Amino acid sequence: MDQVVDIADVKVSSNPGCTLVTYSLGSCIGVTVWDPEVRVGGMIHYMLPDSSLSKEKAVANPAMFADLGIPKLFRAAYELGATKKRMVVKVAGGSQLLDDAGTFNIGKRNYVMLRKIFWKNGVLIDAEDVGGNISRTVRLDVGTGRVTVRSQGQEVEL
Repeated sequence: MDQVVDIADVKVSSNPGCTLVTYSLGSCIGVTVWDPEVRVGGMIHYMLPDSSLSKEKAVANPAMFADLGIPKLFRAAYELGATKKRMVVKVAGGSQLLDDAGTFNIGKRNYVMLRKIFWKNGVLIDAEDVGGNISRTVRLDVGTGRVTVRSQGQEVEL
């Protein structure tokens, strides 16, 4: 059963038959977490690096921003029994679409914020597929922890 993680959304599950999927990752970033012992998985699809850009939007939807959404993802996984030390963390997205001149660099800024948050909290990235100028679809099989990235007609395991 596919459960869609929308733009600016967080979902977690302990259902081994569930696949979390997010579509159209451009400059946005998708982060997956999975705890192999309790088989809890989660995913966020965030749009922007820093909630100070819009306090109103941050209150309404913290998953829109890396600095609020990533901690929310981890807390939600902890509530289902996951622990940080066992989590497998994978990252995809951060492209530079529709910004060939690099005027806004949203994808790069999203990735830099992610790295800062992970560094401060001692979280290591197990695999990633970031950058470039492509759109990606990410899937996390909660039962197995398998993460795949689909882009330009090809799907690869991350």
